[in-house]
Amino acid sequence: MRLGMAQMSMSKDMEENFTKTLDFCDKAAGCNLLFFPEVQFSPFFAQYENQDATGYLMEDTDQKVQAIQEKCREHDMYISPNFYLKQQGKPYDANLFLDRQGRIAGISKMVHIFQAPQFYECDYYTPSEEGFQVFTTDFGKIGIVICFDRHLPESIRSCAAQGADLVIVPTANTKAEPLEMFEWEMRVQAYQNQTFVAMCNRVGKEGDMDFAGQSLIIDPWGNLLAKGDDQERLIACDLDLSLARKAKEERPFLKLRRPDMYL
Repeated sequence: MRLGMAQMSMSKDMEENFTKTLDFCDKAAGCNLLFFPEVQFSPFFAQYENQDATGYLMEDTDQKVQAIQEKCREHDMYISPNFYLKQQGKPYDANLFLDRQGRIAGISKMVHIFQAPQFYECDYYTPSEEGFQVFTTDFGKIGIVICFDRHLPESIRSCAAQGADLVIVPTANTKAEPLEMFEWEMRVQAYQNQTFVAMCNRVGKEGDMDFAGQSLIIDPWGNLLAKGDDQERLIACDLDLSLARKAKEERPFLKLRRPDMYL
């Protein structure tokens, strides 16, 4: 399969971000799966404490979602957008997973909600009630882990335990954070769980935050296949997801787990 990542910047204008999203869908024609950074339709409002961000909320029936569904059909492509989702009256940091016919195969929501300077996420997000989601595609099984969740090893492990061949990670990492550590964190988890891992990050300056880009694609042996710079661009890479299943046969770590021995 060919994986596309839209390493993009966002403005305060949702319509501008929406137009850019559709442009990336067209640029990614020929890819089999396209995904985006965290909260792609809005500025990163969580950098501010306890503000009114309700204007950025969208439902999964929104016209913006419908337009992306049409891009799935037009380009015969799976697409997984991330946005500030309102569902049953609650706000979530969430990814939709759209199939090649534009149908919503499911919704994956952030599980662990962080609270720290510039990441006041508890002020805005409801923790997922469903846990980590894995979706079956024509190419293999795709898991989703949203931004902060990746720092908890149970996240990618949970997707791998459900058979994920690839885990996609929409993020909002800044240049002030330990980016080398973040890269190794992903490489080690890819190796330990015998799965491809792809992380797509924001770029550009928003308030006091300078988003880093440096989006990553890593194979099940922990090797770096692609890495972005700090500029807006489409990053695409061909992946053979059957190699994840081969890696699991070579290193059957998951089969050797003893959950009864763990806290």
